[in-house]
Amino acid sequence: MGGKTVTRADLCEAVYQKVGLSRTESAELVEMVLKEISDSLVKGETVKLSSFGSFVVRSKGERIGRNPKTGEEVPISPRRVMVFKPSNVLKQKINEGLAEDQK
Repeated sequence: MGGKTVTRADLCEAVYQKVGLSRTESAELVEMVLKEISDSLVKGETVKLSSFGSFVVRSKGERIGRNPKTGEEVPISPRRVMVFKPSNVLKQKINEGLAEDQK
C-alpha cells in the first residue's frame, strides 16, 4: 500500500495544471488556503471541508504516563491535539479504491 506522499509542491502543480493559473499564483493560492486552515485551527475552530472531512482541535487534560523502559510514572502535561475525521464520502471513495486495487 505505501504509495507516494503528496507535498505542497504537488498540490501547487495540480492547481497549475487544472486551474490554469501561473505556477507562482498557484503556489500562493495553495499557501493561502493552508494558512487559513492553520490559523483557524490555532484559534481552536473546527475546519469542515464538505465531502472531505473535519479537522477538530481537542484539549487533553493532564495524565500520568509510563516510561516503557523503566516503568517509571511520568506526568504528561495538558495539551491540545488536532484530530481529522474523514467524511463518509471520502471513506467510501477510499474503500472503492481499495476494491479496485484488489481486482
